[in-house]
Amino acid sequence: MIEQKPYLLLDNVCKNYGAKEAVKKLSLTVPRGSIYGIIGPNGAGKTTTIRMIMDIIAPDSGTITADGQRVTGDFKNRVGYLPEERGLYKKMTIVEIVTYLAELKGYSASQTASTIDGWLDKMSLLDYRQKKVEELSKGMQQKLQFITTLIHEPEMIILDELFSGLDPLNIELIKSILMDERKKGTTILFSTHVMEQAEKLCDYICLISGGEKVLDGRLFDIKSRFGTNSIQVDIEGDGAFAADIPGVVNITEFNNYIELKLARNTDSQAVLKAIADKVQIRRFELMEPSLYNIFIEVANANPREIKGEEVPR
Repeated sequence: MIEQKPYLLLDNVCKNYGAKEAVKKLSLTVPRGSIYGIIGPNGAGKTTTIRMIMDIIAPDSGTITADGQRVTGDFKNRVGYLPEERGLYKKMTIVEIVTYLAELKGYSASQTASTIDGWLDKMSLLDYRQKKVEELSKGMQQKLQFITTLIHEPEMIILDELFSGLDPLNIELIKSILMDERKKGTTILFSTHVMEQAEKLCDYICLISGGEKVLDGRLFDIKSRFGTNSIQVDIEGDGAFAADIPGVVNITEFNNYIELKLARNTDSQAVLKAIADKVQIRRFELMEPSLYNIFIEVANANPREIKGEEVPR
């Protein structure tokens, strides 16, 4: 595979708030035209990192460059940015708010007029184009703000906690749009603590914990590095007993399945038989470890501190 050229570079970036080190010597490279995920639990430093990239706050040390230049106010006009704290002018109509925010990015009202209905139709908001923001449901407002993030055709899209509050159908819709943007060559950076979604979407990831990078690189390479000594089993009933099966090093219980890490040279068929003797199995798959379990391993994290996804019991 041909390596993509860098677009965004962070070099030893640090940010302190008093005695708290929010971001510690963070370096990462976001390749041009890729989907890059900054992943970690709440409080890991993701939002602080994105705010420094957007030049909302300044790093205490280190450098941030985009397309070979230091990030400045002009960079913001070339970016579509969706912050974690959503905000729209509630008395404006959909058409008014989209047009206004696009103009702030240098996109003319005539340009918006020629593209807005396509976006509204794609996001199932066309019938509401003259409704005021305050008349929309929370989910509709989230989709509207996503439109305002992309309407001006940015060269980079930055999304903070992208999946927060979205229902499954809208998650799939937005993922599909982001994949289309990637095909057009747009560089996409997003933060999330929902590792399952990042795993389905990212080309590259950076796992951070406590403001520090614990692992980064191409997702495929990271998964390969951690081998295929994990199995995922869909079962009916409580799977906690699997922790005592010979050869099982670690077990992570989710709502509908369990994921087991096996010791080297463990016979997976023997593990399957031991589980089948206790509970009914719906699916049994030898697989690469999930990002969730990779993070637990490399960051020595407490699984209960990782919120927003199916957390082990």
